[in-house]
Amino acid sequence: MSRICIMCGRDKMKGNKVSHSNIKTIKHYDVNLQKKQVEIDGKVTKAYVCTKCLKTLDKNEQ
Repeated sequence: MSRICIMCGRDKMKGNKVSHSNIKTIKHYDVNLQKKQVEIDGKVTKAYVCTKCLKTLDKNEQ
């Protein structure tokens, strides 16, 4: 399963987890993906879409 948004291409980000003694370790942040039916090139398929794109899709349907 690919953890990338089909609409905008967002994927996981990296950041630092900083301890009290200021030791930094790499932490990965995953995108909030939801599996939804989306029309792509005239075909309805199930795809992983980030919640930011879902909000935009709902806004454009109205």
